[in-house]
Amino acid sequence: MLIGIAMIVFPGPAVLVIPAGLAILSLEFAWARQWLQKIRATADQAMSAASAYRTRRRQKRGEGVE
Repeated sequence: MLIGIAMIVFPGPAVLVIPAGLAILSLEFAWARQWLQKIRATADQAMSAASAYRTRRRQKRGEGVE
């Protein structure tokens, strides 16, 4: 997880490494499990918002929804 935090500043896939580190830590620690649940909920909300945005754009352009 520390490597993921360093990747926020330096080049690297921090968005992937930090949740992976939390997943490993959540096997042992309750605080990591809670953080991981919050990250998952935030990611679900972001995916829903992106999907709704894409649907609105397609409807606005007259392409229809697949």
